[in-house]
Amino acid sequence: MIYILAAVAIAYQWLAMAASLWRMRSRGLPAALPLTVSILKPVRGASDGFEDAIRSNAVQEFPSFELLFGFSDSSDAAKPLVARLAREFPNIRLIDTTTQAPNGKVGTLIDLAREAKGEILIVSDADILVPDEYLRRVTAPLADPGVGLVTCVYRARSEKFAGRFEALGVSTDFAPSTMLAPFVGVDEFALGSTLAFRRGDLERIGGFEAVADYLADDYQIGHRIHALGLKCVLSEVMVETHLAGDSWGAVWRHQVRWARTIRVSRFGGYLGLPVTFATLWAVVALAAGYPGAALAIVAARMSMALAAGWLVLRSPDVLKLLWLVPVRDLFGVAVWVAGLFGNTVDWGGVRLRLDKDGRISRI
Repeated sequence: MIYILAAVAIAYQWLAMAASLWRMRSRGLPAALPLTVSILKPVRGASDGFEDAIRSNAVQEFPSFELLFGFSDSSDAAKPLVARLAREFPNIRLIDTTTQAPNGKVGTLIDLAREAKGEILIVSDADILVPDEYLRRVTAPLADPGVGLVTCVYRARSEKFAGRFEALGVSTDFAPSTMLAPFVGVDEFALGSTLAFRRGDLERIGGFEAVADYLADDYQIGHRIHALGLKCVLSEVMVETHLAGDSWGAVWRHQVRWARTIRVSRFGGYLGLPVTFATLWAVVALAAGYPGAALAIVAARMSMALAAGWLVLRSPDVLKLLWLVPVRDLFGVAVWVAGLFGNTVDWGGVRLRLDKDGRISRI
Protein backbone atom coordinates (compact mmCIF):
# COMPACT_ATOMS: atom_id res chain seq x y z
CA MET A 1 0.00 0.00 0.00
CA ILE A 2 2.81 2.43 0.83
CA TYR A 3 4.38 1.89 -2.58
CA ILE A 4 1.03 2.58 -4.26
CA LEU A 5 0.68 5.82 -2.30
CA ALA A 6 4.22 6.77 -3.24
CA ALA A 7 3.64 5.98 -6.91
CA VAL A 8 0.45 8.10 -7.04
CA ALA A 9 2.09 11.00 -5.19
CA ILE A 10 5.16 10.94 -7.43
CA ALA A 11 3.11 10.57 -10.61
CA TYR A 12 1.10 13.68 -9.75
CA GLN A 13 4.24 15.73 -9.10
CA TRP A 14 5.86 14.66 -12.36
CA LEU A 15 2.67 15.36 -14.34
CA ALA A 16 2.35 18.81 -12.76
CA MET A 17 5.99 19.53 -13.59
CA ALA A 18 5.54 18.41 -17.22
CA ALA A 19 2.39 20.53 -17.61
CA SER A 20 4.18 23.55 -16.14
CA LEU A 21 7.25 23.18 -18.35
CA TRP A 22 5.02 22.79 -21.40
CA ARG A 23 4.05 26.42 -20.97
CA MET A 24 7.62 27.50 -21.69
CA ARG A 25 7.38 26.54 -25.34
CA SER A 26 7.75 29.45 -27.74
CA ARG A 27 4.63 31.01 -29.25
CA GLY A 28 4.04 33.64 -31.87
CA LEU A 29 2.19 36.86 -31.18
CA PRO A 30 -1.48 36.51 -32.17
CA ALA A 31 -3.31 39.12 -34.19
CA ALA A 32 -5.35 41.63 -32.20
CA LEU A 33 -9.10 41.09 -32.35
CA PRO A 34 -10.92 43.95 -34.12
CA LEU A 35 -13.16 44.48 -31.09
CA THR A 36 -13.30 46.97 -28.25
CA VAL A 37 -12.23 45.59 -24.87
CA SER A 38 -13.39 46.91 -21.50
CA ILE A 39 -11.32 45.97 -18.45
CA LEU A 40 -13.47 46.09 -15.32
CA LYS A 41 -11.72 46.60 -11.99
CA PRO A 42 -13.60 46.86 -8.69
CA VAL A 43 -11.41 48.78 -6.24
CA ARG A 44 -11.23 48.62 -2.47
CA GLY A 45 -8.10 50.32 -1.18
CA ALA A 46 -4.62 50.33 -2.70
CA SER A 47 -2.03 47.66 -1.95
CA ASP A 48 1.69 47.97 -2.49
CA GLY A 49 2.43 48.10 -6.22
CA PHE A 50 -1.09 49.27 -7.04
CA GLU A 51 0.10 52.10 -9.31
CA ASP A 52 2.50 49.82 -11.22
CA ALA A 53 -0.33 47.36 -11.73
CA ILE A 54 -2.61 50.04 -13.19
CA ARG A 55 0.13 51.28 -15.51
CA SER A 56 0.84 47.77 -16.78
CA ASN A 57 -2.80 47.57 -17.90
CA ALA A 58 -3.02 51.12 -19.25
CA VAL A 59 0.04 50.93 -21.53
CA GLN A 60 -1.09 47.85 -23.45
CA GLU A 61 -0.76 48.06 -27.21
CA PHE A 62 -4.22 47.18 -28.47
CA PRO A 63 -6.41 48.90 -31.06
CA SER A 64 -9.31 49.82 -28.76
CA PHE A 65 -9.66 49.31 -25.02
CA GLU A 66 -10.74 51.09 -21.87
CA LEU A 67 -10.11 50.66 -18.15
CA LEU A 68 -13.07 51.13 -15.81
CA PHE A 69 -12.39 51.41 -12.07
CA GLY A 70 -15.41 51.01 -9.81
CA PHE A 71 -15.60 52.58 -6.35
CA SER A 72 -18.43 51.59 -4.02
CA ASP A 73 -16.94 53.99 -1.46
CA SER A 74 -16.41 57.47 -2.89
CA SER A 75 -13.80 58.20 -0.19
CA ASP A 76 -11.69 55.13 -1.04
CA ALA A 77 -7.99 55.88 -0.49
CA ALA A 78 -7.15 54.56 -3.97
CA LYS A 79 -9.44 56.97 -5.78
CA PRO A 80 -7.08 60.00 -5.91
CA LEU A 81 -4.30 57.81 -7.27
CA VAL A 82 -6.52 56.41 -10.04
CA ALA A 83 -7.81 59.92 -10.81
CA ARG A 84 -4.25 61.15 -11.24
CA LEU A 85 -3.45 58.30 -13.61
CA ALA A 86 -6.66 59.01 -15.54
CA ARG A 87 -5.23 62.40 -16.43
CA GLU A 88 -2.23 60.61 -17.93
CA PHE A 89 -4.19 57.81 -19.61
CA PRO A 90 -7.46 59.00 -21.18
CA ASN A 91 -8.71 55.42 -21.54
CA ILE A 92 -9.13 55.22 -17.74
CA ARG A 93 -12.57 56.01 -16.33
CA LEU A 94 -13.63 56.21 -12.69
CA ILE A 95 -17.15 55.04 -11.83
CA ASP A 96 -18.90 55.57 -8.50
CA THR A 97 -21.04 52.47 -8.05
CA THR A 98 -24.23 52.16 -6.04
CA THR A 99 -25.63 48.66 -6.64
CA GLN A 100 -25.80 46.64 -3.42
CA ALA A 101 -25.34 42.87 -3.54
CA PRO A 102 -24.46 40.11 -1.06
CA ASN A 103 -21.14 39.94 -2.92
CA GLY A 104 -20.11 43.59 -2.91
CA LYS A 105 -17.55 43.10 -5.67
CA VAL A 106 -20.26 41.80 -7.99
CA GLY A 107 -22.46 44.78 -7.15
CA THR A 108 -19.66 47.00 -8.42
CA LEU A 109 -19.27 44.85 -11.55
CA ILE A 110 -22.97 45.21 -12.34
CA ASP A 111 -22.57 48.98 -12.53
CA LEU A 112 -19.28 48.79 -14.43
CA ALA A 113 -20.81 46.51 -17.06
CA ARG A 114 -23.57 49.07 -17.67
CA GLU A 115 -20.93 51.74 -18.35
CA ALA A 116 -18.61 49.56 -20.43
CA LYS A 117 -18.41 50.05 -24.19
CA GLY A 118 -16.57 46.85 -25.08
CA GLU A 119 -17.79 43.76 -26.90
CA ILE A 120 -15.25 41.83 -24.81
CA LEU A 121 -15.15 42.26 -21.05
CA ILE A 122 -12.17 41.47 -18.86
CA VAL A 123 -12.63 41.26 -15.10
CA SER A 124 -9.49 41.33 -12.96
CA ASP A 125 -8.51 42.37 -9.49
CA ALA A 126 -7.31 45.95 -9.25
CA ASP A 127 -3.77 45.00 -8.21
CA ILE A 128 -3.10 42.54 -11.05
CA LEU A 129 0.22 43.32 -12.76
CA VAL A 130 0.22 42.19 -16.39
CA PRO A 131 2.99 41.69 -18.99
CA ASP A 132 3.37 43.30 -22.40
CA GLU A 133 0.92 41.99 -25.00
CA TYR A 134 -1.41 40.81 -22.23
CA LEU A 135 -4.56 42.08 -23.96
CA ARG A 136 -3.64 40.64 -27.31
CA ARG A 137 -2.83 37.20 -25.93
CA VAL A 138 -5.73 36.97 -23.46
CA THR A 139 -8.39 37.93 -25.98
CA ALA A 140 -6.98 35.89 -28.90
CA PRO A 141 -8.64 32.56 -27.89
CA LEU A 142 -12.05 34.27 -28.09
CA ALA A 143 -11.64 34.36 -31.87
CA ASP A 144 -12.69 30.70 -31.63
CA PRO A 145 -16.50 30.62 -31.29
CA GLY A 146 -16.16 27.47 -29.19
CA VAL A 147 -14.25 29.31 -26.48
CA GLY A 148 -16.33 31.22 -23.96
CA LEU A 149 -13.88 32.30 -21.27
CA VAL A 150 -10.14 32.83 -20.91
CA THR A 151 -8.36 32.92 -17.55
CA CYS A 152 -4.75 33.26 -16.40
CA VAL A 153 -2.43 31.49 -14.01
CA TYR A 154 -0.69 33.84 -11.62
CA ARG A 155 2.17 34.17 -9.21
CA ALA A 156 1.92 36.10 -5.96
CA ARG A 157 4.21 38.47 -4.10
CA SER A 158 4.26 40.02 -0.67
CA GLU A 159 6.52 42.15 1.49
CA LYS A 160 5.69 40.45 4.80
CA PHE A 161 7.15 37.04 5.64
CA ALA A 162 3.72 35.55 6.35
CA GLY A 163 2.53 36.75 2.96
CA ARG A 164 5.64 35.37 1.26
CA PHE A 165 4.95 32.01 2.89
CA GLU A 166 1.43 32.08 1.47
CA ALA A 167 2.75 33.15 -1.94
CA LEU A 168 5.15 30.19 -1.89
CA GLY A 169 2.11 27.91 -1.86
CA VAL A 170 0.60 29.75 -4.83
CA SER A 171 3.75 29.29 -6.92
CA THR A 172 4.58 25.72 -5.95
CA ASP A 173 1.16 24.17 -5.34
CA PHE A 174 -1.87 26.09 -6.61
CA ALA A 175 -0.41 27.37 -9.90
CA PRO A 176 1.06 23.99 -10.95
CA SER A 177 -2.26 22.26 -10.26
CA THR A 178 -3.99 24.91 -12.39
CA MET A 179 -1.54 24.35 -15.24
CA LEU A 180 -2.11 20.60 -14.99
CA ALA A 181 -5.91 20.92 -15.18
CA PRO A 182 -6.19 21.25 -18.99
CA PHE A 183 -3.94 18.20 -19.42
CA VAL A 184 -6.36 16.00 -17.51
CA GLY A 185 -9.46 17.26 -19.28
CA VAL A 186 -10.66 19.97 -16.89
CA ASP A 187 -12.14 22.81 -18.92
CA GLU A 188 -14.43 24.44 -16.38
CA PHE A 189 -12.37 26.82 -14.31
CA ALA A 190 -11.99 30.55 -13.92
CA LEU A 191 -9.57 32.53 -11.76
CA GLY A 192 -10.11 36.07 -10.50
CA SER A 193 -6.69 37.07 -11.84
CA THR A 194 -8.34 37.37 -15.29
CA LEU A 195 -11.76 36.53 -16.69
CA ALA A 196 -12.11 37.43 -20.36
CA PHE A 197 -15.41 36.75 -22.12
CA ARG A 198 -17.82 38.17 -24.66
CA ARG A 199 -20.47 40.58 -23.42
CA GLY A 200 -23.07 38.54 -25.29
CA ASP A 201 -22.17 35.37 -23.39
CA LEU A 202 -22.37 37.21 -20.08
CA GLU A 203 -25.87 38.37 -21.02
CA ARG A 204 -26.83 34.79 -21.94
CA ILE A 205 -26.02 33.60 -18.40
CA GLY A 206 -28.04 36.43 -16.86
CA GLY A 207 -25.31 39.01 -16.43
CA PHE A 208 -23.35 39.61 -13.26
CA GLU A 209 -26.70 39.72 -11.46
CA ALA A 210 -26.89 35.93 -11.77
CA VAL A 211 -23.83 35.46 -9.54
CA ALA A 212 -24.37 38.33 -7.10
CA ASP A 213 -25.33 35.95 -4.26
CA TYR A 214 -22.21 33.78 -4.57
CA LEU A 215 -18.87 34.21 -2.86
CA ALA A 216 -16.98 32.46 -5.69
CA ASP A 217 -18.24 34.76 -8.44
CA ASP A 218 -15.29 33.88 -10.70
CA TYR A 219 -16.02 30.14 -10.52
CA GLN A 220 -19.75 30.72 -11.03
CA ILE A 221 -19.16 32.80 -14.17
CA GLY A 222 -16.90 30.10 -15.59
CA HIS A 223 -19.34 27.34 -14.63
CA ARG A 224 -22.29 29.09 -16.28
CA ILE A 225 -20.43 30.00 -19.47
CA HIS A 226 -19.20 26.41 -19.67
CA ALA A 227 -22.81 25.25 -19.31
CA LEU A 228 -23.55 27.12 -22.56
CA GLY A 229 -21.40 24.50 -24.30
CA LEU A 230 -18.35 26.77 -24.45
CA LYS A 231 -14.82 25.99 -23.31
CA CYS A 232 -12.99 27.77 -20.52
CA VAL A 233 -9.31 27.91 -21.44
CA LEU A 234 -6.12 28.77 -19.62
CA SER A 235 -4.22 31.54 -21.37
CA GLU A 236 -0.49 31.32 -22.04
CA VAL A 237 -0.17 34.61 -20.14
CA MET A 238 1.02 34.69 -16.53
CA VAL A 239 0.06 37.65 -14.33
CA GLU A 240 1.04 38.72 -10.83
CA THR A 241 -0.99 39.59 -7.75
CA HIS A 242 -0.19 41.04 -4.36
CA LEU A 243 -0.98 39.26 -1.09
CA ALA A 244 -1.44 41.40 2.00
CA GLY A 245 -0.54 38.59 4.43
CA ASP A 246 0.53 40.96 7.20
CA SER A 247 0.05 38.31 9.92
CA TRP A 248 -0.14 34.55 10.27
CA GLY A 249 -3.76 34.89 11.38
CA ALA A 250 -4.62 36.79 8.21
CA VAL A 251 -2.92 34.13 6.08
CA TRP A 252 -4.81 31.36 7.86
CA ARG A 253 -8.17 33.11 7.46
CA HIS A 254 -7.50 33.81 3.78
CA GLN A 255 -6.51 30.23 3.07
CA VAL A 256 -9.47 28.76 4.95
CA ARG A 257 -11.82 31.10 3.09
CA TRP A 258 -10.30 29.91 -0.17
CA ALA A 259 -10.59 26.25 0.88
CA ARG A 260 -14.23 26.49 1.98
CA THR A 261 -15.09 28.37 -1.19
CA ILE A 262 -13.61 25.56 -3.28
CA ARG A 263 -15.43 22.96 -1.18
CA VAL A 264 -18.87 24.49 -1.66
CA SER A 265 -18.20 25.12 -5.35
CA ARG A 266 -16.72 21.74 -6.34
CA PHE A 267 -17.02 19.25 -3.53
CA GLY A 268 -15.80 16.28 -5.57
CA GLY A 269 -12.70 18.14 -6.66
CA TYR A 270 -12.06 19.22 -3.08
CA LEU A 271 -12.15 15.62 -1.88
CA GLY A 272 -9.59 14.76 -4.55
CA LEU A 273 -7.04 17.33 -3.37
CA PRO A 274 -5.20 14.93 -1.01
CA VAL A 275 -3.58 13.33 -4.07
CA THR A 276 -1.47 16.50 -4.22
CA PHE A 277 -0.29 16.23 -0.58
CA ALA A 278 3.16 14.85 -1.38
CA THR A 279 4.83 15.85 1.89
CA LEU A 280 2.04 14.26 3.93
CA TRP A 281 2.47 10.96 2.08
CA ALA A 282 6.24 11.19 2.54
CA VAL A 283 5.69 11.52 6.31
CA VAL A 284 3.32 8.55 6.23
CA ALA A 285 5.88 6.46 4.30
CA LEU A 286 8.64 7.40 6.72
CA ALA A 287 6.47 6.61 9.76
CA ALA A 288 5.60 3.24 8.23
CA GLY A 289 9.29 2.38 7.86
CA TYR A 290 9.80 3.10 4.15
CA PRO A 291 12.49 5.82 4.07
CA GLY A 292 13.30 5.14 0.41
CA ALA A 293 9.72 5.80 -0.66
CA ALA A 294 9.61 8.92 1.51
CA LEU A 295 12.82 10.26 -0.04
CA ALA A 296 11.53 9.58 -3.57
CA ILE A 297 8.31 11.49 -2.86
CA VAL A 298 10.16 14.47 -1.40
CA ALA A 299 12.60 14.51 -4.34
CA ALA A 300 9.70 14.59 -6.82
CA ARG A 301 7.93 17.28 -4.82
CA MET A 302 10.94 19.57 -4.60
CA SER A 303 11.76 19.08 -8.28
CA MET A 304 8.24 20.09 -9.27
CA ALA A 305 8.26 23.09 -6.93
CA LEU A 306 11.52 24.33 -8.42
CA ALA A 307 10.50 23.74 -12.03
CA ALA A 308 7.03 25.29 -11.76
CA GLY A 309 7.75 28.00 -9.23
CA TRP A 310 11.11 29.21 -10.51
CA LEU A 311 11.59 28.11 -14.13
CA VAL A 312 8.03 28.80 -15.23
CA LEU A 313 6.53 31.36 -12.84
CA ARG A 314 9.88 33.06 -12.12
CA SER A 315 9.02 33.64 -8.48
CA PRO A 316 12.27 34.73 -6.75
CA ASP A 317 11.03 33.54 -3.37
CA VAL A 318 10.86 29.96 -4.61
CA LEU A 319 14.66 29.87 -4.64
CA LYS A 320 14.98 31.73 -1.36
CA LEU A 321 12.32 29.74 0.49
CA LEU A 322 12.54 26.36 -1.23
CA TRP A 323 13.44 24.71 2.07
CA LEU A 324 10.03 25.79 3.42
CA VAL A 325 8.02 23.95 0.76
CA PRO A 326 7.45 20.83 2.97
CA VAL A 327 6.36 23.07 5.85
CA ARG A 328 3.99 24.95 3.53
CA ASP A 329 2.63 21.60 2.31
CA LEU A 330 1.77 20.46 5.83
CA PHE A 331 0.20 23.87 6.52
CA GLY A 332 -1.89 23.27 3.40
CA VAL A 333 -3.07 19.92 4.80
CA ALA A 334 -4.25 21.67 7.97
CA VAL A 335 -6.08 24.26 5.84
CA TRP A 336 -7.74 21.48 3.84
CA VAL A 337 -9.01 19.82 7.02
CA ALA A 338 -10.32 23.16 8.34
CA GLY A 339 -11.94 23.83 4.99
CA LEU A 340 -13.73 20.51 5.08
CA PHE A 341 -15.88 21.71 7.96
CA GLY A 342 -17.66 24.95 8.77
CA ASN A 343 -19.65 27.37 6.65
CA THR A 344 -18.32 30.78 7.66
CA VAL A 345 -15.49 32.74 6.08
CA ASP A 346 -13.71 36.03 6.72
CA TRP A 347 -13.64 38.40 3.76
CA GLY A 348 -12.05 41.80 4.23
CA GLY A 349 -12.78 41.75 7.94
CA VAL A 350 -16.45 40.82 7.41
CA ARG A 351 -17.79 37.46 8.58
CA LEU A 352 -19.91 35.73 5.95
CA ARG A 353 -22.01 32.58 6.15
CA LEU A 354 -22.29 30.30 3.10
CA ASP A 355 -25.03 27.86 2.22
CA LYS A 356 -24.29 24.45 0.72
CA ASP A 357 -24.16 25.90 -2.82
CA GLY A 358 -21.78 28.72 -1.99
CA ARG A 359 -24.34 31.50 -1.72
CA ILE A 360 -23.82 34.16 0.89
CA SER A 361 -26.76 33.45 3.17
CA ARG A 362 -26.05 36.05 5.84
CA ILE A 363 -23.72 39.04 6.18
